Amino acid sequence: MPLTLDRATIERALAALNARLEAAGVTGELCIFGGSAMVLAFDARPTTRDVDAVFRPPALIREAAAAIAEEMSLPANWLNDGVKGFVSNTPEYVTEGLLQFPHLRVIRPSAAYLLAMKCIAARVEGYDTPGDKGDARFLARHLGLRTADEVLDIVTRYYPASRLAVKTQYFVQEIMQELANE
Repeated sequence: MPLTLDRATIERALAALNARLEAAGVTGELCIFGGSAMVLAFDARPTTRDVDAVFRPPALIREAAAAIAEEMSLPANWLNDGVKGFVSNTPEYVTEGLLQFPHLRVIRPSAAYLLAMKCIAARVEGYDTPGDKGDARFLARHLGLRTADEVLDIVTRYYPASRLAVKTQYFVQEIMQELANE
Protein backbone atom coordinates (compact mmCIF):
# COMPACT_ATOMS: atom_id res chain seq x y z
CA MET A 1 0.00 0.00 0.00
CA PRO A 2 1.67 3.25 -1.09
CA LEU A 3 2.15 5.86 1.61
CA THR A 4 2.19 8.61 -1.00
CA LEU A 5 0.37 9.30 -4.24
CA ASP A 6 2.16 10.50 -7.36
CA ARG A 7 0.63 12.24 -10.38
CA ALA A 8 0.07 9.03 -12.34
CA THR A 9 -1.64 7.30 -9.42
CA ILE A 10 -3.91 10.25 -8.69
CA GLU A 11 -4.86 10.58 -12.36
CA ARG A 12 -5.64 6.83 -12.59
CA ALA A 13 -7.79 7.07 -9.47
CA LEU A 14 -9.65 10.09 -10.86
CA ALA A 15 -10.22 8.25 -14.15
CA ALA A 16 -11.65 5.31 -12.17
CA LEU A 17 -13.87 7.74 -10.26
CA ASN A 18 -15.08 9.18 -13.57
CA ALA A 19 -15.92 5.67 -14.81
CA ARG A 20 -17.96 4.93 -11.69
CA LEU A 21 -19.84 8.22 -12.01
CA GLU A 22 -20.53 7.48 -15.67
CA ALA A 23 -21.88 4.03 -14.76
CA ALA A 24 -24.21 5.72 -12.26
CA GLY A 25 -25.31 8.26 -14.88
CA VAL A 26 -24.03 11.16 -12.79
CA THR A 27 -21.62 14.02 -13.38
CA GLY A 28 -19.65 14.88 -10.27
CA GLU A 29 -17.44 17.74 -9.19
CA LEU A 30 -14.21 17.49 -7.26
CA CYS A 31 -12.36 20.52 -5.94
CA ILE A 32 -8.85 19.43 -5.00
CA PHE A 33 -6.74 21.29 -2.47
CA GLY A 34 -3.38 21.01 -0.77
CA GLY A 35 -0.72 18.58 -1.86
CA SER A 36 -2.74 17.09 -4.69
CA ALA A 37 -3.14 20.56 -6.25
CA MET A 38 0.61 21.11 -5.81
CA VAL A 39 1.35 17.78 -7.55
CA LEU A 40 -1.20 18.00 -10.36
CA ALA A 41 -1.47 21.68 -11.23
CA PHE A 42 1.95 23.03 -10.34
CA ASP A 43 4.26 20.01 -10.57
CA ALA A 44 5.74 21.51 -7.39
CA ARG A 45 6.50 18.17 -5.78
CA PRO A 46 6.37 14.52 -6.79
CA THR A 47 3.87 13.15 -4.25
CA THR A 48 1.20 13.83 -1.65
CA ARG A 49 -0.26 11.70 1.13
CA ASP A 50 -3.86 12.03 -0.03
CA VAL A 51 -6.30 13.99 -2.14
CA ASP A 52 -7.92 16.65 0.03
CA ALA A 53 -11.11 17.69 -1.71
CA VAL A 54 -14.65 18.93 -1.51
CA PHE A 55 -16.92 16.94 -3.79
CA ARG A 56 -20.42 16.46 -5.14
CA PRO A 57 -22.39 14.24 -4.87
CA PRO A 58 -20.71 13.35 -1.57
CA ALA A 59 -22.28 9.97 -0.77
CA LEU A 60 -21.73 8.54 -4.25
CA ILE A 61 -18.15 9.81 -4.45
CA ARG A 62 -17.30 8.47 -0.97
CA GLU A 63 -18.66 5.06 -1.94
CA ALA A 64 -16.76 5.09 -5.24
CA ALA A 65 -13.54 6.25 -3.53
CA ALA A 66 -13.74 3.36 -1.06
CA ALA A 67 -14.08 0.85 -3.92
CA ILE A 68 -11.21 2.49 -5.83
CA ALA A 69 -9.01 2.37 -2.72
CA GLU A 70 -9.53 -1.38 -2.54
CA GLU A 71 -9.08 -1.95 -6.29
CA MET A 72 -5.92 0.16 -6.53
CA SER A 73 -4.47 -0.73 -3.10
CA LEU A 74 -4.67 2.90 -2.01
CA PRO A 75 -5.06 4.09 1.58
CA ALA A 76 -8.71 4.07 2.64
CA ASN A 77 -8.64 7.87 3.01
CA TRP A 78 -6.88 8.56 -0.30
CA LEU A 79 -9.79 10.90 -1.10
CA ASN A 80 -11.16 12.81 1.87
CA ASP A 81 -12.94 16.04 2.69
CA GLY A 82 -11.01 16.98 5.83
CA VAL A 83 -10.08 20.27 4.16
CA LYS A 84 -13.63 21.63 4.56
CA GLY A 85 -12.64 23.56 7.69
CA PHE A 86 -10.13 25.64 5.71
CA VAL A 87 -12.38 26.60 2.79
CA SER A 88 -12.85 30.35 2.47
CA ASN A 89 -16.19 32.12 2.22
CA THR A 90 -14.73 33.99 -0.77
CA PRO A 91 -13.08 31.19 -2.79
CA GLU A 92 -11.52 31.45 -6.23
CA TYR A 93 -11.44 28.27 -8.32
CA VAL A 94 -9.83 27.41 -11.66
CA THR A 95 -9.37 24.32 -13.82
CA GLU A 96 -5.86 25.16 -15.09
CA GLY A 97 -3.39 22.28 -15.02
CA LEU A 98 -6.00 19.62 -14.28
CA LEU A 99 -7.33 16.74 -16.33
CA GLN A 100 -11.03 16.96 -17.09
CA PHE A 101 -13.32 13.99 -17.52
CA PRO A 102 -16.75 13.58 -19.13
CA HIS A 103 -18.41 12.75 -15.80
CA LEU A 104 -16.05 14.44 -13.37
CA ARG A 105 -15.30 18.15 -13.33
CA VAL A 106 -12.04 18.79 -11.48
CA ILE A 107 -11.26 22.25 -10.11
CA ARG A 108 -8.74 23.71 -7.68
CA PRO A 109 -8.05 26.93 -5.81
CA SER A 110 -6.21 29.66 -7.69
CA ALA A 111 -2.54 29.97 -6.75
CA ALA A 112 -3.32 32.99 -4.54
CA TYR A 113 -6.16 31.22 -2.75
CA LEU A 114 -4.05 28.09 -2.24
CA LEU A 115 -1.24 30.25 -0.81
CA ALA A 116 -3.73 31.83 1.59
CA MET A 117 -4.90 28.37 2.70
CA LYS A 118 -1.33 27.18 3.25
CA CYS A 119 -0.60 30.28 5.34
CA ILE A 120 -3.75 29.94 7.45
CA ALA A 121 -2.94 26.27 8.14
CA ALA A 122 0.79 26.98 8.68
CA ARG A 123 1.49 23.35 9.57
CA VAL A 124 5.03 22.52 10.59
CA GLU A 125 7.01 19.64 9.16
CA GLY A 126 6.52 16.36 10.99
CA TYR A 127 7.49 12.74 10.63
CA ASP A 128 4.53 12.08 8.32
CA THR A 129 4.07 15.45 6.60
CA PRO A 130 6.29 17.97 4.86
CA GLY A 131 4.25 20.79 6.40
CA ASP A 132 3.14 23.86 4.46
CA LYS A 133 6.34 25.84 4.25
CA GLY A 134 7.71 24.40 1.00
CA ASP A 135 4.37 24.76 -0.79
CA ALA A 136 3.89 28.31 0.50
CA ARG A 137 7.39 29.29 -0.62
CA PHE A 138 6.73 27.78 -4.05
CA LEU A 139 3.42 29.63 -4.41
CA ALA A 140 4.83 32.98 -3.22
CA ARG A 141 7.66 32.61 -5.75
CA HIS A 142 5.17 31.54 -8.45
CA LEU A 143 3.09 34.67 -7.76
CA GLY A 144 6.17 36.92 -7.76
CA LEU A 145 5.64 38.10 -4.19
CA ARG A 146 8.53 39.83 -2.45
CA THR A 147 7.33 40.87 0.99
CA ALA A 148 5.42 39.43 3.92
CA ASP A 149 2.90 42.26 3.59
CA GLU A 150 2.14 41.20 0.00
CA VAL A 151 1.48 37.65 1.19
CA LEU A 152 -0.65 38.80 4.13
CA ASP A 153 -2.68 41.01 1.78
CA ILE A 154 -3.48 37.87 -0.23
CA VAL A 155 -4.38 35.92 2.91
CA THR A 156 -6.82 38.64 4.01
CA ARG A 157 -8.39 38.65 0.54
CA TYR A 158 -9.73 35.15 1.33
CA TYR A 159 -9.95 35.10 5.14
CA PRO A 160 -10.98 37.75 7.66
CA ALA A 161 -8.10 39.45 9.43
CA SER A 162 -9.50 38.03 12.68
CA ARG A 163 -8.42 34.55 11.48
CA LEU A 164 -4.81 35.67 11.10
CA ALA A 165 -3.16 33.88 13.99
CA VAL A 166 0.22 35.00 15.25
CA LYS A 167 1.63 31.70 13.96
CA THR A 168 0.45 32.66 10.44
CA GLN A 169 2.22 36.00 10.65
CA TYR A 170 5.47 34.36 11.80
CA PHE A 171 5.07 31.63 9.19
CA VAL A 172 4.74 34.23 6.42
CA GLN A 173 7.71 36.23 7.70
CA GLU A 174 9.79 33.06 7.80
CA ILE A 175 8.98 31.93 4.26
CA MET A 176 9.59 35.38 2.85
CA GLN A 177 12.93 35.62 4.66
CA GLU A 178 13.89 32.24 3.22
CA LEU A 179 12.93 33.43 -0.28
CA ALA A 180 14.98 36.59 0.18
CA ASN A 181 17.99 34.45 1.18
CA GLU A 182 17.79 32.21 -1.91
